[in-house]
Amino acid sequence: QMQLVESGGGLAQAGGSLRLSCAPSGRTFSDYAMGWFRQAPGKERETVAAISRSGDNTYYADSVKGRFTISRDNAKNTVYLQVNSLKPEDTAVYYCAAAALLSRNSYSSRASQYSYWGQGTQVTVSS
Repeated sequence: QMQLVESGGGLAQAGGSLRLSCAPSGRTFSDYAMGWFRQAPGKERETVAAISRSGDNTYYADSVKGRFTISRDNAKNTVYLQVNSLKPEDTAVYYCAAAALLSRNSYSSRASQYSYWGQGTQVTVSS
């Protein structure tokens, strides 16, 4: 089993920034592609960003392109989501997840491919 713990969420003003972190344990971190997802009240879960095992390839939802950056540090067993230029519509619970993809250079935007999920961290953006 892999345990994932997110941190870094909180309350921010519109236009502000936060840095979300996710520290998986229990499995070899570099064996997994990672993703960030979010779910706002009354809405479906949305893929925000994803990153390959190598860290060389990334995916972003159109709604966050240019504002969010996903990265990973395999030496520190941590994946990050830098969120800038926050908007009230970014308010949601943010989850990190791990996917066992075969290729080091592959990522996935499909939640169904992720085997392990964290408990989530709340991000609230005030206008």
